[in-house]
Amino acid sequence: MDNNWKGLGTYGTVGLEFILSIAAGTAAGNWLDKRLGWVPWLTLLGIGFGTAAGVRTLYRAAKQAERQADEDAAQQREERRKYHGSGKSS
Repeated sequence: MDNNWKGLGTYGTVGLEFILSIAAGTAAGNWLDKRLGWVPWLTLLGIGFGTAAGVRTLYRAAKQAERQADEDAAQQREERRKYHGSGKSS
C-alpha cells in the first residue's frame, strides 16, 4: 500500500511540471518580446522550448517508471524463487 502512495507522489506531479514548463517558456518569451519588440517570435520560441522541456519531463518520468516496474518484477521473481525453492525437500 505504501508503494502505491509513493508512486502517486512521484508521478502525480508530472502533468503539473509539463504545464509549468510551457507556462514558464511562454512567460519568458513574452517578457523578452516586450523588451526587444520582436513580437510574437520570442513568445513562440518560448512556447517551443517550454514544450520541449515538458516532453523531456514526460519522457524521463516514463523511463523512471519503466525502471521501477522492472526492478519490482525482478524482486517478485526472486521472492517466488526463494519461496518455491525452500519448500522442496526430497
